[in-house]
Amino acid sequence: MNAIPFAPPPGEAPYRTLRAEVREFLGEALPAGYSAFDRARSWNGHDPEFSRRLGARGWLGMTLPKAYAGHERSPLERYVVVEELLAAGAPVAAHWIADRQSAPLILHFGTEAQRRAVLPGIAAGETYFCIGMSEPGSGSDLAAARTSAQPVDGGYRINGTKLWTTYAHKAHYMILFCRTGAAEDRHGGTSQLLIDLKTPGVRISPIIDLAGEHHFNEVAFEDVFVPAGALIGVEGDGWRQVMSELAFERSGPDRFLSAFALMIELMRVLEAAPDRQAKRAVGRLAAHLMVLRHMSRSIAGMLARGENPALQATIVKDLGTLLEQEIPEIARSLVPAGIGDQEDEAFVATFARVLTAAPSFSLRGGTREILRGIIARGLGLR
Repeated sequence: MNAIPFAPPPGEAPYRTLRAEVREFLGEALPAGYSAFDRARSWNGHDPEFSRRLGARGWLGMTLPKAYAGHERSPLERYVVVEELLAAGAPVAAHWIADRQSAPLILHFGTEAQRRAVLPGIAAGETYFCIGMSEPGSGSDLAAARTSAQPVDGGYRINGTKLWTTYAHKAHYMILFCRTGAAEDRHGGTSQLLIDLKTPGVRISPIIDLAGEHHFNEVAFEDVFVPAGALIGVEGDGWRQVMSELAFERSGPDRFLSAFALMIELMRVLEAAPDRQAKRAVGRLAAHLMVLRHMSRSIAGMLARGENPALQATIVKDLGTLLEQEIPEIARSLVPAGIGDQEDEAFVATFARVLTAAPSFSLRGGTREILRGIIARGLGLR
């Protein structure tokens, strides 16, 4: 059985100044009335002005070359910024996908024309992306994707549907995972295309979630023509490329900080009279959080060294999901009906927000079953 290495995470000392700068910025940029409920919506908080301000500070496109308006800073420096944004519950949805995974994918596999067309806008916080992976009937099983991009004269003709496409209705582009040819194995014959969502034939329909919010969408392609220049990388190499992209999607602190606002609220309401059970539960959560943080920072170090942390990222995502879904259940057991005779409104609102979002934590970025299959293969168990 093969071991999966997690190198010791880098030290904190070199990044203290940057961390202090981000905290100072957030203290000024987030409005005075920014509540715990707002912080719990961080991933779904779509605020273009906030994203532009981050771009102006040089905190988007941090690892991109200066030739594309990036800042040539390290993945570890970017990690510090992302961690502070999520811990504060900042509204990151507008730029999130573009900065986290679309930009590095296009940098590594895209054409020079694609890089110059989209990377400066991502770094400025003005160009937004959505993910074209999941489909009806396939979900996290990307190898079952059926959306086709038939090669035709001058480009590709696309037909198919993508599902659960976060903020497609506000995005400028999608990176589409699709089939461009036949293959003997499930992973072959796939490619990635850069799709301008204003292209004729692209239809975006809302999906309203359990909380009554609109961030999911269905995106249908009906005989959509895109030019040959839309191809990212090499035709037929889509599986390898998308696995590289998923390493960025699964490895960051977003995979264990989605419920952080509730954890903070839980500690606040328990602070007045913590009993033994509460101390034990919160201590256990804190310990798990620290371990995940060390593992995730280790992956940032691997990226800085040019290594491929796809397997390690999968482990962090799976373990992070377990923690995120555990937090509202522990909060429910420790604070079943508010505090004393009066319910604590901030706690209750934050709890309700995280509880309704928690079922999605083990779906986005790959279901638990899919992830554990990947881990098992990495361990030589299948």
